[in-house]
This record gives sequence, structure tokens and C-alpha cells, in this order.
Amino acid sequence: MSEVWFDNHCHLGADAPEVVARAREAGVVGMVTVGCDLEDSRAALATAEAFEDVWATAGVHPHEASNGVEGLADLLGTAVAVGEAGLDFHYDHSPRDVQRDVFAAQVSLANQWHLPLVVHTREAWEETFEVLDREGVPDRTVFHCFTGGVDEAREGLARGAFLSFSGIVTFGSASDLRSAAAICPLERALVETDSPYLAPVPHRGKPNEPAFVGLVGVAVAEAMGLAVAQVAHQTTANARAFYGLD
Repeated sequence: MSEVWFDNHCHLGADAPEVVARAREAGVVGMVTVGCDLEDSRAALATAEAFEDVWATAGVHPHEASNGVEGLADLLGTAVAVGEAGLDFHYDHSPRDVQRDVFAAQVSLANQWHLPLVVHTREAWEETFEVLDREGVPDRTVFHCFTGGVDEAREGLARGAFLSFSGIVTFGSASDLRSAAAICPLERALVETDSPYLAPVPHRGKPNEPAFVGLVGVAVAEAMGLAVAQVAHQTTANARAFYGLD
């Protein structure tokens, strides 16, 4: 692929040098590696320091909400966003009331620090919107790995949020998601891998990596009825503006 892409949500690990190198070869010009708890966020920030085309967030994933957010603010001076934060009522690894409190605290931090907010929501759309509405939707908010349909897309877009599409958009069973992509304005769309999870077709079932983000972009372009080059250009520009990298 000759297009350039920006993977706005991935989880880089110990093999980051090799993964980043392959991403660059595939035309990926930027990556945001995402923190899921304090230790993970510190590691993400350290990874970002090592690569000029990698940035990092700091946040507490709903799975880790039981650990609270104490100390998170200390990491926000060098993070490009708060998150991923949100609600996950599918796994319920943390009690739901704790998830709500920790999510609300991170929405508040994003507003206080004037930082973007990266939202994870699974089987908790109504509750997620309730927390955002109560705390105030940050100016730059993204629903990462968006898995809703047209109704959820419209609700998110009505709140000024971006929708970030992952490899799920390439799955045969994801027709509702492709319908959501079709109604999403290109100026409010982002692409991601969420690597090492959710590898797109034809790599499904294998470890994912940022080098595959172009496959996500191609599927989004098809759903939107737009040229791949247009989607590559605009989603890359969107990511840079969203995370304040211009």
C-alpha cells in the first residue's frame, strides 16, 4: 500500500522495536500506545520516549478500575490523552459501581487537563453516555474500537465524539458496524489496530500489529464509499489533530 496511515490505538510491548519497524515499512507514520493501569501507562510513556513516531496515553481500563486512579494525574504531563477509560459490563472484572466512579474521575481529569479522552465501552452504552453527560464530554473524545451500530454511532457523534474503527470492521459478521461507518463523517473517523488484539482479515486469529492498520482503513473506505487514499489522508490528519500532534 502506498498510502500513509496513523494507528491511533495500539498496545506496544517488549517487541516494540521490531513492531514499530514493520509498521514504518507498511506506511504507518504514527502510533499511540495506550495505558490500561498505572504500571502499564508508565511503560507506554517509556516506549513513546524511545520512538519519535510513537506517543502514549495514561489511563485505567475498566478491568483495572478496582485499583483506582490515585497517581494517574502524575503521568498526564507527558501523556497525549487520558485512557483508555470507560465501562465494560461484558466481563465485569471490576464492580460496576467502581467502574462508573473510576470512569467519571478520568472524564474529570481529561477536562481539567484539557486532554483527549479515550473511551472503552462494552455492553454499557447507555451507562457510558450517562457518565459522559453528567461529567461533561471532553472537547476531544473518541470511542475506541467502536463496536456499536448506527444508533450508537449517532449518539456518539451527537456528543461531538470521534469513532475509531478496528479490525472488527473487516469481520464478516460486522455488518452493523459497517453500517455505522457508512454514516460517520470522515472528519470524525479514526482507524486503529488495538494490537496485539483483533487482527483484521486476512490475519484474523493471529497476533495483530500496527502494520495491519491499512487493512482496517481499506474496509472503512469501502463502507463509506470513499477512495482509500482519501480515508488514509483524512484519518491521519484527524489523529494528529485529535492528539494535538500538529
